[in-house]
Amino acid sequence: MTAVPTADEVNRFWNDGLIARRNRPERAPQRTAPPPPPPPPVPRVAASPSPAGLVLRPRLDALRELVGLSRARLDRRTLAEAGRVLEEAAARHRYALDLTVVALAGATGSGKSTLFNALARAQLSEAGVRRPTTAMPISCAWTDRADGLLDRLGIPARARRQPVRPYDPALSGLVLLDLPDHDSAAAGHREQVDRLLGLVDAVIWVVDPEKYADAVLHERYLRPLAGYAEVTFVVLNQVDRLSEDAADQVLDDLRRLLDEDGIALGEHGEPGAAVLALSGLTGAGVGELREALGLFVARRNAAELRLTADVDGVSARLRSAYVADGRPGLTERARQEFEDRLAEAVGAQAAGLAAERAWRRDAERACGTSWTRLRCWTERGRGQVFRVLGARGPATGSTDSAVVDSGPLTPSRRRTASRPLVEQAVRALAYEASAGLPGPWAQAVREAAGRGAEGLAEALDEVAAAATTAAATGTRRAGLGLPGGPRTGEGRADGGRTGVWPTGIGRAAPGRSGAGRARGGAAPRPGRPRWWAAIAAGQGALSALQLLGLVWLGGLLAGEFAGPWWVPGALMAGGTLGGPVLAWCGRLAARGPARGHGLETERRLRGAAAGCGRARVLEPVAAELLRYREVRAQFVIAAGEA
Repeated sequence: MTAVPTADEVNRFWNDGLIARRNRPERAPQRTAPPPPPPPPVPRVAASPSPAGLVLRPRLDALRELVGLSRARLDRRTLAEAGRVLEEAAARHRYALDLTVVALAGATGSGKSTLFNALARAQLSEAGVRRPTTAMPISCAWTDRADGLLDRLGIPARARRQPVRPYDPALSGLVLLDLPDHDSAAAGHREQVDRLLGLVDAVIWVVDPEKYADAVLHERYLRPLAGYAEVTFVVLNQVDRLSEDAADQVLDDLRRLLDEDGIALGEHGEPGAAVLALSGLTGAGVGELREALGLFVARRNAAELRLTADVDGVSARLRSAYVADGRPGLTERARQEFEDRLAEAVGAQAAGLAAERAWRRDAERACGTSWTRLRCWTERGRGQVFRVLGARGPATGSTDSAVVDSGPLTPSRRRTASRPLVEQAVRALAYEASAGLPGPWAQAVREAAGRGAEGLAEALDEVAAAATTAAATGTRRAGLGLPGGPRTGEGRADGGRTGVWPTGIGRAAPGRSGAGRARGGAAPRPGRPRWWAAIAAGQGALSALQLLGLVWLGGLLAGEFAGPWWVPGALMAGGTLGGPVLAWCGRLAARGPARGHGLETERRLRGAAAGCGRARVLEPVAAELLRYREVRAQFVIAAGEA
């Protein structure tokens, strides 16, 4: 069996050969024989921008914008990693991106330094049986432009090496690092490894047949770095210690472990980690690694791939803070339900019904018989007396109470919005708007709704009072079946009544707005529809017929007049029966306009409540949802999902 040379023997062989070549005397050139042609250049893969490189800049810009928009919503610890990625990306872009920094990492005794010397084809890093052998990172650069990168990595000048000149053209642009052992017992070695692994462009993990399944390696490094498969090499070193079948079994088991770690393997032309078996001591398989490393360096996109993996990792960890379940937001149904609850809180429907009843009641009084109008006039005068005396009028039915309450609307008598209904409307809206949102943004939506709910009930009281006052004094014409009429005089006793709605929300009076303010300090009384005046004239004519028939019949009985008695009787009967019939027709004709007036009053009050709710609650909530959509759009770009 052939003895396997030790590492010292191999290094001594390389050093002796290098010294012998340097001390060899130069021979005189042979003029008869032409110099041999230069070796053909090693073919390279044409450097072309990768898809990751094309979208990296927009993704970094989106991540920077995302961090700026999220500072007020997310805590610093959540955004710390994104900030670190942005800083490292900016620092890496200050140096040449066509240079590739590759680190050799591994456990104690895995043969990193031996493999480092084999790739450099020179004894650059000390290799031996003493553990740990590598106390500080050592670099070897196949370029003259690596000083800035090495300064950024913190590699001291005494630890910087260069390969034997001339440089291997296949590795042009490579900066290779030999890292200390990640499981070293020496203090500070693991800290150096962790720091440099966050700065280099690619990593060659060197494992040996004894420690390739080490839990520390897989749980601390390989599994968390599974997203960096495209810039990862896994090398099973020291296969010279195994038989061919054993090496294949170990290599298959290593691939299985890497697959369990979530590392994609670059097989069958797919992007992923390269898994190789070699011996840094004998040189078996080193050429294959050098060739794969040369192709990797020739692409000139390792830095972009590494930064892209950084952005992918931080985006995956930030996903829960930006991606919602479903499609959150304010739907039209949620807005409508919110406005309906506010309208219910201010009693919009009840106010509309009350306005309709008041309109019909005023129409009945205006179109009633002369004797009914005379009675109403008497009751109104009596109610004015009671108001002046500060006492309440007698409860003689709905008409009396309405007349007694027909004073000006004061703040103490103004209807207040229902606080429980207002709070319920805000809670339901906040729940609907924040459903499915990530925690910080759902909290922001709820806080915006809570701030808007403060003082909302009082604001609803104010806008409801303004809306009802406008409804009482505004102009209502064609849309409600109320044709405009002549302006009424000031303080008419037989005209339409100005009173308080039974709900106490505001003032209700029929017709279009008229002039002046009525007696007693009431609000300006709207004008009366023309058909009211026509019916009132008809009622006056019928009353005149009754009086005429009564006087005629009395004259006949007294012997003052002559003639048949049935004529004055017919006049009295016609006037007596015609008045109620005409009043009934007036009530029938008032149903449609009264309904329209009630709907218009409800619409005004509903619109006023909805406007107040939009200004105080809906708009702030919509603004928070808009901010979320902005950061969500930036996250989509940063995560590469656009």
